[in-house]
Amino acid sequence: MDKILVIDDSAVQAGFLKSILEKDYEVTTCQNAEEGLRVAREGGYALILLDIVMPGVDGFMLLEDLKQNELTKYIPVIMITSLADIQYEERGLLMGAVDYVTKPFSPVIIKARVTTHIQLYHYQTEFRQQAMIDELTGISNRRCYESGGIAKWQEAVRFGLPFSICMFDIDKFKLYNDTFGHPAGDQVIASVAKTVGNYFRRSTDLFARYGGEEFVAIFLGSDGLSAFEMMKTVRQSVEDLHIPHNSPVCEWVTISIGGVSLVPKTGDSFDTYLKLADAMLYDAKRLGRNRVVWSNAAQEQWMEK
Repeated sequence: MDKILVIDDSAVQAGFLKSILEKDYEVTTCQNAEEGLRVAREGGYALILLDIVMPGVDGFMLLEDLKQNELTKYIPVIMITSLADIQYEERGLLMGAVDYVTKPFSPVIIKARVTTHIQLYHYQTEFRQQAMIDELTGISNRRCYESGGIAKWQEAVRFGLPFSICMFDIDKFKLYNDTFGHPAGDQVIASVAKTVGNYFRRSTDLFARYGGEEFVAIFLGSDGLSAFEMMKTVRQSVEDLHIPHNSPVCEWVTISIGGVSLVPKTGDSFDTYLKLADAMLYDAKRLGRNRVVWSNAAQEQWMEK
């Protein structure tokens, strides 16, 4: 059942909307903008019904916040208000609302508009998901990582969760391509992605192809040492595929991994720790490849082998 969030300072009005929709949808109500924004960020809502006239932060200000936040910017918002002037309707639509309904309204019309916009939301969500998938491997692509990574970072900051990010690539991949050809190289990329992807299936995980033979993974909830131990298992699982490399430097296809774990705080920079993860990957390759090098926020380092 789709979830709808009603944000209206009038408990009577919010209750009326809920009574109209609750047979077909799971409806949550909030009486102020601050609470509404917090609840919306918790995720899973297919539509927001938003009043404009509220004390303190009004509906226009809240709409702006919703559209600027990675976790809420794609949720469609219908503005429901007693402000009938066309200038207010124009303002709301230009700011990103999908519809504008003035009070008093017909329950039949509300139901129809809600149904239409939730259907559109599902179509658009499916389109975005398809656009976020790497065609060769079937995992997330770089576009997905660039938007999803920031969302995971914000989630970790908000809830005080350990955040880990790692970069890894396939060792001596150019040499493999030169030896076996690009079709075989594509098969290796797909096999590595499938094997590693088995370790990143939680809703708090993000695993993506960064480009070429490079990948990026983000996961929440593990401290530095635990993340390091997990990624050692991931690295070994690729080596255990026993895909022949048959080069002077590699018997099997292997990967090198570099990463960092921390509990991010407001003011910390996501890009700073992405660069640190990349530096750890460089160290893993410099030290001989087919290994994991990990760090924490204090730049303590764990090295495999």
